[in-house]
Amino acid sequence: MSARMDDFELSNFAGHDLAAMPSVARGEAAVHAVPLAAATAESLAGCGRPVADFATAEVTIMPWPVRGRRPLVPGTGDEGGTAEGVFEMEARGGLMLAVNRAVGRSYVTGWYGDPATADAATEPADRSCILTHEANYHPDGGQIFCPRAGTGFVALLAKPGDDVTPADFRAFRFDGRFGVHIDPGVWHQPVFPLNPPAVFDDRQGRVHACVAVDFLAEFGCYLEVPLA
Repeated sequence: MSARMDDFELSNFAGHDLAAMPSVARGEAAVHAVPLAAATAESLAGCGRPVADFATAEVTIMPWPVRGRRPLVPGTGDEGGTAEGVFEMEARGGLMLAVNRAVGRSYVTGWYGDPATADAATEPADRSCILTHEANYHPDGGQIFCPRAGTGFVALLAKPGDDVTPADFRAFRFDGRFGVHIDPGVWHQPVFPLNPPAVFDDRQGRVHACVAVDFLAEFGCYLEVPLA
């Protein structure tokens, strides 16, 4: 992994103090188990589509919304283009780390085990599932993840709608032969590689608007994403 990943700051992310994450073992947060399905064109309908070739895949860009009755002038409102780079994932102890070089962001995307006690120095006993506390969507455009080296992965997705709940999420397992285009407005996390570390080619809308849901704050739970 890169120097950027080596220098990853673990003390805080998205406004959360990692040392104070609610504990599952102590009953401070519940766990919602997300069902798992094989990723196919049919199963992904309404959330996205398989991507066979990153080089030629196009990201769906949405026109800028208008506030009044007058429409956009044709050919305007969707000219921000796309950003492209690599998305690096690394399992460090009980944490899953990610760096998105397309937009210059770093994340802790999940925990193998109880987030209150998982740390970067202790290897977990079990990597068959991962807990996550957040998801987001991009109203301005889609996002493509394509694995390098045939890495299998799981995508956590829910169909568009701001009244989303944990029960709306599904996990889709990809065997590494193709990637995924996540449609605009679809709730997601960065994908979870089955055998980290892993590198994904990433292409997404350059505006990079994000709308987020915090499962802990809104529903008092983590989402448990199956990886096995």
